[in-house]
Amino acid sequence: MNVQYITDDTGKTTGVFIPISDWNSLKSRYGEISEDSIVPESHKEVVRNRMAEYDKNSEMGLDYDDVMTELKLE
Repeated sequence: MNVQYITDDTGKTTGVFIPISDWNSLKSRYGEISEDSIVPESHKEVVRNRMAEYDKNSEMGLDYDDVMTELKLE
């Protein structure tokens, strides 16, 4: 398996990337693994609600670059 680790600015590992062929192999071997099981339905509902709120009031959104700059200043 060709695993690649994802790190943040400080070098802390924050994620893992595996090739799709390895992912498919894992799903075949372990039936309980699926895309649907990765994100709980309750989390999906939160995102759906936030997207609906954004659709009603798009001015509430923040610019990514502005937020990142502000966070780095803190």
